[in-house]
Amino acid sequence: MIIQGKPHDDSEILQLLNPLLREWFMQKYGAFTPPQKYAIVEAFRGNNVLISSPTGSGKTLAAFMTAISRLLDRAMNGELEDRVYAVYVSPLKALNNDIRRNLEEPLEEIYSLAEKKGVKLQKIRVAVRTGDTDSSEKQKQLRKPPHILITTPESLAIVLCSPKFSKALKKLEFLIVDELHSLAENKRGSHLTLSVERLQEIQEGRMTRIGLSATIHPLEDVARFLVGYENGRERDCVIADVTFEKKLDISVISPVENLFSATAEEISETLYRTLAEMVLRSRTTLIFTNTRSATERVVFHLKKLLGRDFPVAAHHSSLSKEVRLEVEEKLKRGELRCVVSSTSLELGIDIGYIDLVVLIGSPKSINRALQRIGRSGHRLHETSVGRIVVVDHDDLVECAVLAREALNRRLDRIHIPEKPLDVLCQHVVGMAIERRWKVDEALRVIRRAYPYRNLSRDEFVSVLRYLSGRYSELEEKRVYGKIWFDEETMEFGRRGKMVRPIYYLNTGTIPDEVAVAVVTKDGKMVGKVEEEFAERLVKGDIFVLAGKTFRFLRSRGMKIVVEEVRDEKPTVPSWFSEQLPLSYDLALRIQEFRLEMERRLEEGNALSWLMREFPIDGNAARSIVEYFDEQRRFSVIPHIERLVVEKLEEDRNYYFFHTLIGRRANNAVARVFAYRVGKVKRCNVQFTVNDNGFVLILPENRVLREDEIRFLFRTENFKEDLMESLMKTEILRRRFRHVAVRSFMILRNYLGREKSVWRQQLSADTLLRLLLKNFGRDFPVIKETFREIMEDAMDVANALDYLSRVGSEVELEITRVPYPSPFGLNLYVMGDEDVVLMEDRRKVLRELHQKILSYLAAQS
Repeated sequence: MIIQGKPHDDSEILQLLNPLLREWFMQKYGAFTPPQKYAIVEAFRGNNVLISSPTGSGKTLAAFMTAISRLLDRAMNGELEDRVYAVYVSPLKALNNDIRRNLEEPLEEIYSLAEKKGVKLQKIRVAVRTGDTDSSEKQKQLRKPPHILITTPESLAIVLCSPKFSKALKKLEFLIVDELHSLAENKRGSHLTLSVERLQEIQEGRMTRIGLSATIHPLEDVARFLVGYENGRERDCVIADVTFEKKLDISVISPVENLFSATAEEISETLYRTLAEMVLRSRTTLIFTNTRSATERVVFHLKKLLGRDFPVAAHHSSLSKEVRLEVEEKLKRGELRCVVSSTSLELGIDIGYIDLVVLIGSPKSINRALQRIGRSGHRLHETSVGRIVVVDHDDLVECAVLAREALNRRLDRIHIPEKPLDVLCQHVVGMAIERRWKVDEALRVIRRAYPYRNLSRDEFVSVLRYLSGRYSELEEKRVYGKIWFDEETMEFGRRGKMVRPIYYLNTGTIPDEVAVAVVTKDGKMVGKVEEEFAERLVKGDIFVLAGKTFRFLRSRGMKIVVEEVRDEKPTVPSWFSEQLPLSYDLALRIQEFRLEMERRLEEGNALSWLMREFPIDGNAARSIVEYFDEQRRFSVIPHIERLVVEKLEEDRNYYFFHTLIGRRANNAVARVFAYRVGKVKRCNVQFTVNDNGFVLILPENRVLREDEIRFLFRTENFKEDLMESLMKTEILRRRFRHVAVRSFMILRNYLGREKSVWRQQLSADTLLRLLLKNFGRDFPVIKETFREIMEDAMDVANALDYLSRVGSEVELEITRVPYPSPFGLNLYVMGDEDVVLMEDRRKVLRELHQKILSYLAAQS
């Protein structure tokens, strides 16, 4: 059962602690923080605990206190054995080193206290084991296992298959999993849940699980993700939710008075001047952008304004590990006044004191906003100060709603992947290496993991058949069995000695990604794009590279073939792949805000309502009122009770669908609608998607009637049509490669020989054709590819949730517009930013806006 925990008195906690630990703690801290008051007693009682609290609230120490106390009790009595008592798992290697330092320092201080008191203690050993740990250190750990092992999800999966080292893990008392919020939403987390259940299976005593998380919702699901199931019932877990303890100061700032009339130069100048003033007023500022390129741009402009020697630095995933570590250390030592990051500093790396966090543009999710802003005011009693600076109307509306929701702690729900079969393939091979299994026995262990609670026996058997090399067609393509599977006795086990090194060298869930070469039909190299961008492309898509416009024709391996086109409007902006998607929950709240704004405009009190109810400045409030008023007078305001489709007939026919449901769900709907229209009208349909909606673009001689538009919204066969629309797409090719690699169908590394991503993709293309032709979409690796695209990359569940309400709860209104409406402008000019400069995009927006104003003036 999942229950909400209660705080315990300091005296109750102190009574339980080892005397040395008690004295050290009182000398150093004097009192317990809320996470410690909730968690320590529960851990002593052997209860599983999920601690959700802000950065700097002492949750890591709360997780370790019970383990350290128990180890000290044994060390005082000379009873410490050569085995692992506690395992700490973190998704970040850098965090592992952080924890080692934060553990070893307190232990040294406790040992020093013991020496002064004349107390003899056995040595408590702490060791880190990751992919970077050298073999001599691993041998040392084998001879003398650490009492506290610090590791990553991938390394934990590997040590479980180590016959000697796994013996040291059989009497674990504590398993601590950090950064749960960053694991639960992806396959790395699914991978970890299976490792944890395999670890549970070898236990000879009780293993208490302690999970640490930043702001996340719903906590009950995260608790189930941490503790899993036993005999079909969820295990007990106590939730220690202290996120509400932290005070927040959040506001939204618009640096210019009128976002439409301002030039790109004015916006840029005012933005960087505003940022520079904030940095100078603060001791240490952390600025978050949403893309790596924007991070570099902000650092460049700040250095220009503040002087080349001003202590400001960039931190993002494209920089080397050494550079990132240097920035973190300088920040910790107080040598930097400002650090600009994309997403790389969201996780709990200790970076010292920050007094202001600035977000440029929307972070797209309330949870992410709280996580980022929570990096300021590092201690629990301090206020986290966050400023969101916006230079776009849609962003402004989004951030106004987001800031209010964040202050009210109304969080987004997380999405946990459901039974990913490629991750399961890895663990079945790992389990087979350990020993021989009966199918039902293995299935019992697997179903204990939260993501696999609904795995059917048929699905499991299909995975076993694939892994046992049942298909001769695959052997012809050098895909061999990794396990043996006897369908009479329903048992399976390891096949051959080579399986162990294959597992060690290929386990893990993070795909290899490299830049994709862009070449013309005659083989001339144009440049490179990121793979995430390439997978977005649909045949006929137009994009910009090196200042020129190209049409995507086809792909081969890690190359995409294009032809140069002139006077064609891009359908995919080059920054698309880096943009974070808006969460569905927040999208619906923005729709509710739109409805309220329409009412307030009619009543004439919209401005005062905005200034009273939302943490925004005057510029922002006035811009929002103007934006909505112009949309209302020019077209119709779409909101939670009304979906608006705008028809615009120019050289081509544009259909703007104002489905504000986030880009992941919009992507699914847009693809299905484009597929359905293409079939009926027998033409190529282009589409452009953002968080607020999508636009379908048809040739001049193809027009959609109103009844045809309404017919698109039917939910029957939606998933089947989405699957059909994905056939022969780049996203299917590339995601299939990722899934095939995770499923051990394609080996990244065979006996130390690395297979390049280019060769992996060529193999994947051949295998994808073979599997679709011979086995169809129910083959485990194909099935998982479609699931990953539709459920993880896209959001088919919420897309269907929304579509099912159109026509009943949501009225569908179709209208004709002479120009793109204010709400449609961003969709219309989405690709233009890359054609030349930002100034030209602003110019197009200003010109279109001027036409809207002239039209409105003529109508009045």
